[in-house]
Amino acid sequence: MVAITVETELDAPPSVVWADLRNIASHVEWMHDAESIWFVSAEREGVGTTFECETRVGPIRLTDVMEITEWVDEETMGVRHTGLVTGTGAFTLSALPNERTLFRWAEELSFPWWLGGPVGEPFGSIVLRQIWKRNLQNLASRYRNGSLNA
Repeated sequence: MVAITVETELDAPPSVVWADLRNIASHVEWMHDAESIWFVSAEREGVGTTFECETRVGPIRLTDVMEITEWVDEETMGVRHTGLVTGTGAFTLSALPNERTLFRWAEELSFPWWLGGPVGEPFGSIVLRQIWKRNLQNLASRYRNGSLNA
């Protein structure tokens, strides 16, 4: 299992960031590696929501199967990965001075054998960390002057 954490400061308060983040389908607008999201459950938000995300990292394509395991408005969205890649993760929002938000993305993941399994995890963590940093740049560009500019 590999642990990956990235974070950034966003130019909007947690309430504005959460209003955007809670729309899980919109994550493809700022996640470079997420091509499409479709819901398996009738729920579209909250604990128990299940969805699949078509994910592409270079030539590798897979369907990431996820379930929301934690949902605290304006604070935390936790997820469990149950597809080919397994593990847990969370987006965490923390208020900063001047109506800004610290956005933290932390995951603990295991890769299947054909993606290198435990041997490939160190390399996979480097690649994913770089992709997620880019994703957070995309996310940050959605907020200017305290509001969503998507």
